[in-house]
Amino acid sequence: MDPLLFLAHRIPFPPNKGDKIRSFHLLKHLSRRFRIYLGSFVDDPDDWRHREELRAYCESLCLRPLNPARARVRSLTGLFTGQPLTLGYFRDGAMTAWVREVLDRGIDRVLVFSAAMAQYVPLDPASRRTTVVDFVDVDSDKWRQYADRHRPPMNQIYRREARTLLAYERQLATAADAAVFVSDDEAALFRRLAPEAAARVHAVDNGVDTEYFSPERPYPNPYPAGSINLAFTGAMDYWANVEAVSWFAAEVFPLVRRNWPDARFVIAGARPTSGVLQLAMRAGVVVTGAVSDIRPYIAHADVIVAPLRTARGVQNKVLEALAMARPVVVTPRALEGLRSDPEMQWLVGEEPAQLAALCMRVLKGSYQNDAGRKFVCRNYSWSNSVDRLIRLLEDGWRPGLTKGTAEARRKRHE
Repeated sequence: MDPLLFLAHRIPFPPNKGDKIRSFHLLKHLSRRFRIYLGSFVDDPDDWRHREELRAYCESLCLRPLNPARARVRSLTGLFTGQPLTLGYFRDGAMTAWVREVLDRGIDRVLVFSAAMAQYVPLDPASRRTTVVDFVDVDSDKWRQYADRHRPPMNQIYRREARTLLAYERQLATAADAAVFVSDDEAALFRRLAPEAAARVHAVDNGVDTEYFSPERPYPNPYPAGSINLAFTGAMDYWANVEAVSWFAAEVFPLVRRNWPDARFVIAGARPTSGVLQLAMRAGVVVTGAVSDIRPYIAHADVIVAPLRTARGVQNKVLEALAMARPVVVTPRALEGLRSDPEMQWLVGEEPAQLAALCMRVLKGSYQNDAGRKFVCRNYSWSNSVDRLIRLLEDGWRPGLTKGTAEARRKRHE
C-alpha cells in the first residue's frame, strides 16, 4: 500500500463524536488503501485514551496536546500578522517538525482535513506531491454568520476572521490539487466566493454508519418511564448548537408545554457551556452533559429537534436521527447541504409557532417517518464518498497540467 500523510485538526476518534465523525470514517476507509501517517491535535484530555485504538489504522501517529485557553491566546498573534486567528490557534512547532520529517521520506500524497492544517504542508504548484484539502464547510462564511448575530466588539473580530480566512481559503484552494467540501451546496458557495479555484472544487458527502445507527438494535431507555421527550444532540460547546438550544428553550418549548405540560426538552451532548447548563433551570429542560452512547437518547426520543439558526454544511445529527427512523423537526438552516429527494417529506419550520405545531403534530401520533432511514441509505454511504476522495488522491491531476505531465503522475502511482 502507498503512504498517505493525513493531517486533521482534531483527533479523529471516537468515531461517532460530533465533528470527528467525518474524519474518522475517512481515516477508516482510507487505511484499507493507504499506509496512513496521521498528525492531529487532542483538545479533550479524555480523548487520549483512544490513542491505541487509533494506532490500528496508522503506520505512524503524531498526536499533540492542544489546550483551548492557551490556543486562544496564541491565535491573537494573527491580529499583528494579518493572518486568520484560526491558523495561530492550531500552530505547533513539534507538529511542524514531524510533518517535515514525514515529507522528507518522499510521501507524495497528502490529505489535509480542515484548512488550518494546511499551514504544515508546503504547497508548491510545481510539486509532484498530490495534496487534497478537505475544507468540509466554508468556515469563513460561518464566521460571517457569527458576526451577523453578535454585538460589538465580538462581531468585529468575527467579521475580520471571515475576511482573512476567506482570503486564506482562496489561496489554499488555488494551490492544492483538489478542494473538497461536504455537499454540493457548500461546493457551489465556494465556487462563487473563489471563482479562480472553481475547477478544483469537489463535493464529497458525509455518510452514516447505518449499521451502528440502526433502529433494530435494543437500546436501554435513558428517560423516565412514561415521559414525553423532545431531544437535541450535539457538542454543546459549539456556538451554533448553543444558540439553537437556547432559542428553542426560550421561544419554542414553552409553546409545546402549554399543550403538553409534562413534556421535557433534553439536551444531550458533551461539554455544555455555562449558558447551556443554566437552561436546566427552566421548567422541563434537562441537560445531560456527555453520555457514553448517544443512540439511546435518539432511539427513545418522541421527537428529535434541530432548530439551528446558524449552520454550514451537512448536519450529522439530522442524518443519524433519520437513520434511526425518528421524526425530526428542523429549521431550514439544518437542511442546507442535504440532498433533495422526492420521497422525503420534511417537518420544517422557521418561526416558533411553526416548530411548536410540528412537534405537537408528532406527539399526537399523526406523523410517520418511514422514509427517513431509506433516505439516508440511498444518499449517504461512506464507501461511495470515500471512493470519490480516493480517486482525487490517486489521479493527482491539477488543472493546468499538460496531458503528458498528468499521465506521468498517474503512472508514478500505479
